[in-house]
Amino acid sequence: MARIKRAVNAHKKRRKVLKLAKGYFGTRSKQYRTASEQVRRSLRYAYVGRKLRKRDFRRLWITRINAAARMNGISYSVLINGLKKQNIEVNRKMLADLAVNDMEAFAQLVKIAKEA
Repeated sequence: MARIKRAVNAHKKRRKVLKLAKGYFGTRSKQYRTASEQVRRSLRYAYVGRKLRKRDFRRLWITRINAAARMNGISYSVLINGLKKQNIEVNRKMLADLAVNDMEAFAQLVKIAKEA
């Protein structure tokens, strides 16, 4: 059986990891073993962070909608329930944007939800 030399592929693999570790502090950007551990951990944090971002934005939108709804004399849950009963499908991102930038339009939606 032929002997396999791994030099080129091994160097490519290490170069890729060290390139990802660029900017890390101390040996985490210089030594392959510590760099690979840190890169693996960093990629895991990045993956989790992408999921958390969606959760955090939804919480922010709900908080903004609730604050604007209470200024119009209604709670968040009653507003959402009223909009659902009236078959108005506006997502929370758009509702929060209306609450911040266009209070008149948001007030009209609140009025519609109160009628429901």
